[in-house]
Amino acid sequence: MSTETYDFIVVGAGSAGCVLANRLSRDPSHRVLIVEAGGTDNWIWFHIPVGYLYAIGNPRADWMFKTAPEPGLGGRSIAYPRGRVVGGSSAINAMIYMRGQAADYDGWRQLGLTGWGWDDVLPYFKRHEDHHGGTSVLHGAGGEWRVERPRVSWPILDAAREAGVEIGIPKIDDFNRGDNEGSAYFEVNQRRGRRWSAATGFLKPILKRPNLRLATGAHVERILFDGRRAIGLRYSQDGRNHEARASVEVILAAGAIGSPQLLELSGVGRPELIQSIGAPVFHALPGVGENLQDHLQLRAIFAVEGARTLNVDYQSPFKRAMMGLDYALRRRGPMTMAPSQLGLFTTSSPDYATANIEFHVQPLSLDRFGEPLHAYPAITISVCNLRPESRGSSHAASADPRAAPIIQPSYLSTLADRRVAVDSIRLARRLASARALARYAPRELLPGPKLQDDEELARAASEIGTTIFHPVGTAKMGSAQDPTAVVDERLRVFGLGGIRVADASVMPRITSGNTGSPTMMIAEKAAEMILADARAA
Repeated sequence: MSTETYDFIVVGAGSAGCVLANRLSRDPSHRVLIVEAGGTDNWIWFHIPVGYLYAIGNPRADWMFKTAPEPGLGGRSIAYPRGRVVGGSSAINAMIYMRGQAADYDGWRQLGLTGWGWDDVLPYFKRHEDHHGGTSVLHGAGGEWRVERPRVSWPILDAAREAGVEIGIPKIDDFNRGDNEGSAYFEVNQRRGRRWSAATGFLKPILKRPNLRLATGAHVERILFDGRRAIGLRYSQDGRNHEARASVEVILAAGAIGSPQLLELSGVGRPELIQSIGAPVFHALPGVGENLQDHLQLRAIFAVEGARTLNVDYQSPFKRAMMGLDYALRRRGPMTMAPSQLGLFTTSSPDYATANIEFHVQPLSLDRFGEPLHAYPAITISVCNLRPESRGSSHAASADPRAAPIIQPSYLSTLADRRVAVDSIRLARRLASARALARYAPRELLPGPKLQDDEELARAASEIGTTIFHPVGTAKMGSAQDPTAVVDERLRVFGLGGIRVADASVMPRITSGNTGSPTMMIAEKAAEMILADARAA
């Protein structure tokens, strides 16, 4: 077994890990190892934006996880995509740049998490941003994380935005000012029509640094401890076992599914669960793997008439060829499309002070990502509850580090979440029936116009609901008095030294929007804290 020594070891080269590797290796005196179980992004569909249609559900790009049967979804087990490549899920996700709401982060601060309010975190968002609009009070320029306007337009989406105005959702020009209520086209993480993943922006430009090493196809088996301090990890790569030692810290950035699994494989978590997988209990920490939160999307589909949609365009070999030509010559057109183009944020009822639901409106329809587009013209009006009360879990299924974990999101397990789901479907119908869309004669296909009362619509939500790929919270940040907390406000694992978690799993509550860029903000702030603590030691 080979043994290597570094100052910092980062587990996971996803959205958080790429940022951490970049920042921790800036000082050439710091030796940094980043360990990634997935492969390299040397596949064209990782870089052409519409490639998500081919990447999600493909084992080359996706870990192909599935949830346990979900009672709230009628006992269905659903696909749970996670990126299996450098860049992690930022290599296969929707490319939507979204911070959430100021109230999300102020809520974290009110939980006693000093330094995590909106005014505290905004500088970290700006620090690595390269916004198309340049530097302003709210945006940064010149950073690694490119933000651009979309490069394709659809008249039916313009009409949907006008429909939003009719039902009380105003037009706005920026979702990232702290209050995202309103409608706008999503800004995207692309550069000149190509996907801009965390690996592209933060990792690949710095791999020439002699003090940084990236190991791909490397499966971490467990964290190594000396007493109560993490001193490294053991991983396997190409059939060989390796030991890597960290003289300063081990940082887990394997995501809301991977980080708790690795803690449990290393004996850190709920004792009874660790014992059940046949691993020795090292440190009791009952919150590990708990508090899973995700945005459940309800994908309402409407057939339309007289509208250009991707469904129709994609059926024609000639139009597909023209799409390819447009992309090759101008880096424009449907091949630059994010999965969702138009966003609308609003309240599902007067009970909410800030927007609690998000619409993703798409000029396409399909049964699920990874499957073919429908052959008829249609749009999807997908809506999700931004702040669900339901809490699930994600736990190691066995002591085998390559075994898929048991993911149990527990969607729609509270009365409030079912109420929001019912109200959301009704609001989607109001949007579709607004005068601005009338010329396209929208006809509801899913969930179906015959379903009208609360009980029918709640059942419909359980039948059509699926993940929108935003798992967070499974190693939650909290105070020392919180028995479910896993890390403190500096992301240090309670009761242990030399180890932190710095990814989406530390969110105590999910943000009100897409979670990729908030995860990078967490990593940016984490890197600053890690380096400050190392200097003070």
